[in-house]
Amino acid sequence: MVVSVRAKHLGLISQSGFGWLCGVSLRALVASLSLSLTTPTVAESLRQAMAAAYQSNPKLDAERAKLRATDEDVSRAESGYRPTIQGSADLGHQNTVSKPVFGGNGQVDPWGYSISARQSVFNGFRTVNGVAEAEAGVKVGRENLRLVEGTVLLEAVTAYLDVVRDMEIVRIRENNVGVLAHDLEGAETRRNVKEVTKTDVAQARARHAKAISATDLAKANLKVSRANYERTIGHTPTGLGNPPLKVKQLPHSIEEAWQMAEKENPNVTAALYQEEAARYNVDKVRGELLPEVSLEANYNHREDPNNLYTEQSSTTVTSRLTVPLYDGGEIRARVRQAKHTQVARLQGIEQARTETQANVTAAWSRMMAARAQLKSDQIQVEANRLALEGVREEERVGQRTLLDVLNAEVEYLDAQIQLVSTRHDLVAASYQVLAVIGTLNAEELELSNAVYDPEEHLQEARQNWFGIDITHADGRREVYEAADSENLPPGLDE
Repeated sequence: MVVSVRAKHLGLISQSGFGWLCGVSLRALVASLSLSLTTPTVAESLRQAMAAAYQSNPKLDAERAKLRATDEDVSRAESGYRPTIQGSADLGHQNTVSKPVFGGNGQVDPWGYSISARQSVFNGFRTVNGVAEAEAGVKVGRENLRLVEGTVLLEAVTAYLDVVRDMEIVRIRENNVGVLAHDLEGAETRRNVKEVTKTDVAQARARHAKAISATDLAKANLKVSRANYERTIGHTPTGLGNPPLKVKQLPHSIEEAWQMAEKENPNVTAALYQEEAARYNVDKVRGELLPEVSLEANYNHREDPNNLYTEQSSTTVTSRLTVPLYDGGEIRARVRQAKHTQVARLQGIEQARTETQANVTAAWSRMMAARAQLKSDQIQVEANRLALEGVREEERVGQRTLLDVLNAEVEYLDAQIQLVSTRHDLVAASYQVLAVIGTLNAEELELSNAVYDPEEHLQEARQNWFGIDITHADGRREVYEAADSENLPPGLDE
């Protein structure tokens, strides 16, 4: 009974009383209502998609590997605290002929080895400042990792929303094609009984053909979105659904967003650590102007050095003081250069802050505009739906033409698509706000229990004094092996 009243209200039952047309219209209406009332099961939520991208996105894995390479700068700098030990060995043949002849003449086969060690005692605080500079560089690398992580997660959000939006658009357009097909069929039937003109049939046919073309384009856009989803997330989309419009982690006001961005935005914090590294670099270079104190120890052993001796050994321990007097001004020039670099880093901090504030303002404005537009679009969809029902009813009693009905259907279709797009833009803008304030990361959003900890590899690098193996992001050990010549690009295998 509800379906019959609804069908009559939409004008799907012909006023001429064609029973078969009424049946077709009713079947189409029931199918449409069933489709709209059925809620698809969401096999993968937005959070799950973001977690998958966090675990497997190659861009994020590459940045983690880059940070692990930066960790080794700390280990390299700390090597200045430790001694250097070298060993050498030699083997030779010697033939001595002298006149007048004495006991040293003849042939010998000398061989020997030596071991030398050097320990820096004081080097103008270069090691201390070098370690501090490397640690600041690691902090910069971590902020860059946070920036890439936020970018990857935002790409995951966008890819997810794009697929959901395009799926909805395809569904809406396919429904529209069905409605226009029934309109065309009804127009042709009514033309046979002289109720409408050829013009009405041509208009219905043109709108139907245009709807089919638009549906084909929407399907093509959906294929593109699905391909981008697979590239970003790592697998094909399955059972996606509309995510919640409200994001819990959002700040309550733009002023709060500015304050959070001042502390959390990776660009701002990276600029701060870059200035810190530049400051330590000034002190490190200045240390080359100070004296250096070191201890050196050498041990030499020779077998058959000549025909006079069968064995020789010597041990030497030396305390050495090196004072730089003048190097032509090269070190002083590098000190001035490092100071200018520090000044540039200070200006970079201010630039990062102003850019971040502008980005927060822009992202917040887009989010608020999308919220307001969503309310307007919802009103527009409902108004166009009621208008379509009224136009169909008026057309049924002869107060409207078929063209009026077709125009009302276009307006209703456009309103539905606009609502879907606005919903997409609102959620995307909300996560964009999180990205610019610096809280779009797996730890803040609690996406995964296995959050990557960069501190673990840094401590491992500091304690690894002898090994050359490297560690994957997941903790597995890997021995680096040179690539086979068959796998090298052309020209590099020679």
